[in-house]
Amino acid sequence: MASADIPAAAGCVLGSSREGRPIPAFRFGRGSEAVSLLGGCHADEPVGPRLLRRVAGYLAGLDADDPMLTRYQWWIIPHINPDGAIRNAPWQDPDAKAYDLGRYLAGKVRELPGDDIEFGFPRDDADPGARPENRAAYDWWRTCDRPFGLHASLHSMGFAAGPFFLIDRAWEARCEALKASCRRHSEALGYSLHDVERHGEKGFFRFEPGFASRPDSKLMAAHFEALGDSATASRFRPSSMETLRAFGHDALTLVSEMPLFILPGVGRSPGPPDPVAERWKSRLDGWRSELAVGGAPDTISVDAEKLGLVPMPVRDQMMLQWTLIAAGLRQIRSPAA
Repeated sequence: MASADIPAAAGCVLGSSREGRPIPAFRFGRGSEAVSLLGGCHADEPVGPRLLRRVAGYLAGLDADDPMLTRYQWWIIPHINPDGAIRNAPWQDPDAKAYDLGRYLAGKVRELPGDDIEFGFPRDDADPGARPENRAAYDWWRTCDRPFGLHASLHSMGFAAGPFFLIDRAWEARCEALKASCRRHSEALGYSLHDVERHGEKGFFRFEPGFASRPDSKLMAAHFEALGDSATASRFRPSSMETLRAFGHDALTLVSEMPLFILPGVGRSPGPPDPVAERWKSRLDGWRSELAVGGAPDTISVDAEKLGLVPMPVRDQMMLQWTLIAAGLRQIRSPAA
């Protein structure tokens, strides 16, 4: 469902992007607990915004007494990065069933670390350096008059073995049912879960195959400090997940990481290094080099398919993103939580 299909009365414009484009947002329901859904922090990750536009359209069509609206109040920002969306439009067909590898490699544009919307939220009410997109979301969230029980930031990975789910470390021990639901639905769709051991780098602590902690702004900054890049380290601000928890509530914060393209064989050894992942990285670098000297994106897509590198269908990505959100809703309502 395109954003134009969502009734305007359900939405608002939070503010403008760095280049002056509007940032739409939607609020529904009157429940006692707020639920925040965010997409588009990285504009080379298009599936989260596509799902959230559909979710907003669905909620807008519900009867006012539907439990989805009486139990929760929904705060939805489908795409917080409209400038990035424009830059990535050449490969992001709005109704694509899957994305094309050659066009993706040729056209994807992503902000550099330190200019990252996910890690750019104000440090406090007076922080003058935050991007306008982050300031607009922060100021909107601050108007909420009830606790945020759940926040999900929907992301993608370019390449992975399969779906990957990130859980707030403060909640991991309480999320066995959530993990079981995500695992079951992923396997039912025929996917192996992504698995990597990063030993806490940037905040990624492995829980089990398919599940890890979400990244942390302080550990992201520490990573760049260790590389001798103090300038980049100094630009990291709180993530959306850290921001919602800093409002003083024990919010369950989740991050979806759905691969745009499935790398066969990756993750059998969680690494790093993962020898299969290293071979795929070399192959991808080779394709990028071909494109840089005039190679045809279509040729690269054909070559990749012959080697077994295939796109993950958008429908499957959205189904598993919603699985994570729905499991999060059940988790915050569970007496065990």
